[in-house]
Amino acid sequence: MRRIALVSLVVDDYDEAIRFYTEALGFRLVEDAPRPDGSRWVVVEPGTEGHGSALLLARAKDGAQRARVGDQTGGRVGFFLHTDDFTRDHTRMRAAGVRFLEEPRHEPYGTVAVFQDLYGNSWDLLQPSE
Repeated sequence: MRRIALVSLVVDDYDEAIRFYTEALGFRLVEDAPRPDGSRWVVVEPGTEGHGSALLLARAKDGAQRARVGDQTGGRVGFFLHTDDFTRDHTRMRAAGVRFLEEPRHEPYGTVAVFQDLYGNSWDLLQPSE
């Protein structure tokens, strides 16, 4: 079996990113380990361990990387968070201060709304159609 296990997301600060992804989005902190170079190996995932992709929260190391924080995909939606209960997650995320850019909409492929993470990257919260 092959799958994409991790996707790097460039962040400004490990601790603020961990707080946002675990508290506001409800992700699970999988690993937070120091590295010899002073960086950390920080992995979060939205679901049950091993059932999907996880994010490697990678602190920007230089000016070029800092310039990409919040603009990983040039303004396009670059991340897609699937849910089995859109209303539950949308309500919880809004209460936690997550910024949605639109009201939920119903498309042939499911119920969706675009939101931004703490740095401004665009995400879809999506409950796929049955």
